[in-house]
Amino acid sequence: MRLRTLMGLMVWGLGVLQALGADAVVGRAGAQIEAEYREVVTRTNQLRYLLYLPADYTANAAPKWPLVLFLHGAGERGADLQKVAVHGPPKLVAQGRQFPFILVSPQCPAGQVWDESALVGLIDSIQSRYRVDPTRVYVTGLSMGGYGTWLLAQKHPGRFAAVAPVCGGGDRIRSLLPSQVESLKTLGVWAFHGAKDNVVPLSESERMVEAFKRIGVQDIQLTVYPEANHDSWTVTYENPALYEWLLKHHR
Repeated sequence: MRLRTLMGLMVWGLGVLQALGADAVVGRAGAQIEAEYREVVTRTNQLRYLLYLPADYTANAAPKWPLVLFLHGAGERGADLQKVAVHGPPKLVAQGRQFPFILVSPQCPAGQVWDESALVGLIDSIQSRYRVDPTRVYVTGLSMGGYGTWLLAQKHPGRFAAVAPVCGGGDRIRSLLPSQVESLKTLGVWAFHGAKDNVVPLSESERMVEAFKRIGVQDIQLTVYPEANHDSWTVTYENPALYEWLLKHHR
């Protein structure tokens, strides 16, 4: 009887440990033991977006087309997709402007900031469904989208031929893989900022430009509008020179 009881307790204890996982291993006071944490995490990336295809785009014939990813600012987050067309290239398309590239303008969910993995996944999805030239993929964004642009440039420089962050900034550049450093050196970077910006200080763009230069980025410039406040994007996106500069870059 006692043997059956003891065996039952052992089986029960093993079941508890399996249910709780490796973290259920109990340490001994005053001693150091080996332990392990393991967790399977599943996530779903989901972004709604506005899609613009050039007027002469065809699905089954040459040529392949450049792709521009546009990232809006914090004020356009939410579930109303038409808010994405308040500023930047999607605004110009809504006004009748024609562009010689595929334009993808996602919307960031309310209360969130741009997530690099979701954005890279979106680009992969677009490239698999449309005639995209993988050597001519670009990203630009304003304010929060400017931060997202710097983030993608830093984390995935090999995916882009050129980037154009507007009134953005970013975290301090930490350790990079050798492949990232080499890709950064050949990345085109054109940043824009208002000198009187009281939301995102000009120093944010200046700091990022200097950090990229220290890494070895050669094709990099910063345009400062002396009298502009936070809205440095209207004049930037209305300038045809921006799109000409983007489209001349290849990977």
